[in-house]
Amino acid sequence: MGLGEFALIDRYFTRPARRAVLGVGDDCALLTSQPGMQLCVSSDMLVEGRHFLSTVAPQRLGHKALAVNLSDLAACGAEPLAFTLALALPGTDDAFLQPFAEGLWALAERHGIDLVGGDTTAGPLNICITVLGQVPAGQALLRSGAAAGDDLWVSGTLGDARAALECFRGTLALDGGAFETLRRAMELPEPRVALGQRLRGVASSAIDVSDGLLGDLGHILRRSGVGARIELDAVPRSALLAALSPDVQRNCLLRGGDDYELLFSAAPGRLDEVRVAARDADVQVSRIGRIEAGDALLVVDGRGQVLHEHARGFDHFAA
Repeated sequence: MGLGEFALIDRYFTRPARRAVLGVGDDCALLTSQPGMQLCVSSDMLVEGRHFLSTVAPQRLGHKALAVNLSDLAACGAEPLAFTLALALPGTDDAFLQPFAEGLWALAERHGIDLVGGDTTAGPLNICITVLGQVPAGQALLRSGAAAGDDLWVSGTLGDARAALECFRGTLALDGGAFETLRRAMELPEPRVALGQRLRGVASSAIDVSDGLLGDLGHILRRSGVGARIELDAVPRSALLAALSPDVQRNCLLRGGDDYELLFSAAPGRLDEVRVAARDADVQVSRIGRIEAGDALLVVDGRGQVLHEHARGFDHFAA
C-alpha cells in the first residue's frame, strides 16, 4: 500500500523551519518580513510533456522546479526567503520521490530557504512552486525602466537548452558527450540570484530568459515603451553551440527558452558597476546591444545588416 498524503509530506518534504516563524504542518505558514523590505512572490508550474520530458532524472527535476522560480526572484533583485510546493503525482513511488526531494532540498539549502507549505494530490505529474523573497523598498528590478541609450546585457550563455531540446526532437544529432553537456544546461539551470541582488541600483530593467531572448526582451520593450537593437554576433554562446550551423545557432540563441539567464539594461555610465556586479557574483556578462527610441526590435549581424525585425510586444507563441 502506498503512502498517504500526510505521510508523504512528512517523509520527503518536512524539515525544521529556519527563517520562517512557522513552516510545514499547520493551516498557514508564518513569515516575518524585515522593516523597510518589500515581499516578492512568484509562481511557476511545470507540467510533464509541456515543460519537461518524462526521461528527466527526478533529482534534476527537483532542482529545476525550484530553480525556475528562484530565477524570477533573481530578475527582481530579491533575496529568497521561502517557497511552497503543490505536487500532483500519479503514485507515491519512492524511486521518484526520494531523488526529486534530494534535488529540491540541495538547491534550497544553497540559498538558505524553507519549504513552508503547499499541497499534494493524485493526478498526472504536475509541479507548482511559489517562491517568496524580499527586496529593499523601492529597489526591485522591474521590466519598465529601460531607456533609449541604455546598454543591453545578458549573463552566461544562451541557446544550449534549446539545442538539447532539438536533439530530443530528432532535428539535431550530436555525439553522446556533446548531447549530455547540452542536456545538463536544459535540466540543471543555475538561477542568477547573487547577480540580481548586485544589480539593484545599477540595472534600469531586468527579466530572466525563460521563453527566449526575443520573447523576453519584448516584455521589457513593451513595459518600457522603447525599442532595441541586438547584435547577433555579441550574443554569448557555448563552444558547442558555436560549432553548429548559423541557422541552428540563430534559432537557439534568439528563440530558444529554458536558459534562465538574466537579461538587463543599464546606462552606459554604469559599465564599471555592471562589471563589478558580475565579478562579485562570479558570473560572466556580455553586452549584446542597446535600447533605442521607437518600437522596433532589430537583430543585426556584424556588418549592421538587419536580420530580423519585429514590433514591440513580440509574441513568443507566434514565433
